[in-house]
Amino acid sequence: MRILEGTVRRTPVLTVPEIDERLGANVYFKCEHLQRCGAFKFRGAFHALSRLGEDARRSGVLTYSSGNHASGLALAGQLLGVSVTIAMPNNTSPVKRALALSYGAELVDCLPEEREAVGARVAAERGLTIIPPYDHDDIIAGQGTAALELMEDVSDLDMLVTPVGGGGLLAGTALAAALGGEKRPRVFGAEPELGDDAARSFRTGERVTLETVPQTVADGLRTRYVGERNFAVLRAHVDDIVTVTEDAILDAVARLWVYGKQTVEPSSAVPLAALLSGKLDASGRRVGVVLSGGNCDLAQVGAWVAERSAGLRS
Repeated sequence: MRILEGTVRRTPVLTVPEIDERLGANVYFKCEHLQRCGAFKFRGAFHALSRLGEDARRSGVLTYSSGNHASGLALAGQLLGVSVTIAMPNNTSPVKRALALSYGAELVDCLPEEREAVGARVAAERGLTIIPPYDHDDIIAGQGTAALELMEDVSDLDMLVTPVGGGGLLAGTALAAALGGEKRPRVFGAEPELGDDAARSFRTGERVTLETVPQTVADGLRTRYVGERNFAVLRAHVDDIVTVTEDAILDAVARLWVYGKQTVEPSSAVPLAALLSGKLDASGRRVGVVLSGGNCDLAQVGAWVAERSAGLRS
């Protein structure tokens, strides 16, 4: 996608022999935690902001986000000269809050369940254009470029697996894979059991809304529902969505930190957790996994890794 060239980083693809051996598979990790702003979210944010009209750019934009989309849009705004306001839940990771501020965003604090309502009110009062974190065609298209690059760099993938929160990355990945026609890799999403809205929606065929924001260690996946546009794509092009336990997520984080030497955030590790726990069968397959981000409290996640590192061989 030419609009992203020269600004969005083409991230590397990593393999981890210890993980391949354990799974009996070849797993290729697309390292979006090494993307600008530390997450794949910069792709969609920059794409959406680049396509915005001049009047909207002059007035400024707003989003509601608990972290990585906030920093992605803030960085895009800084690069393009567009002011960015963010309705940010008050339980957002301090690391992600600080990153958005470092790129010049204005933060409006709100309760987690009220982020969209507060965002809509502030946008209306100030005449700002809302760029949502996932339920937006330009966001979806931008996120899908990570999978396009992965498929260009690694041929003949059998499977693609991404985390799923609001569904932007998974929808973009599914659309990218669909370009392969009959030879396309199968596409899967993985999410925490504590926030299983996407899996339940996929099973029932109707969008499910969780009553409260899920309190999972995968803070980037603390969504209550899948976006409407995203859900239509998931139903048409995704093969399955599975869930994993908190313990499985932290075990996957530990393996990526210890064996891969990659300081990913817990949300990034959810797809690997699905593979390691057997929720998805990777045996004998070539599997592409998107490591979605690396913005985390290093002390907290490091402590979790330390607790588990001694038992990784078990």
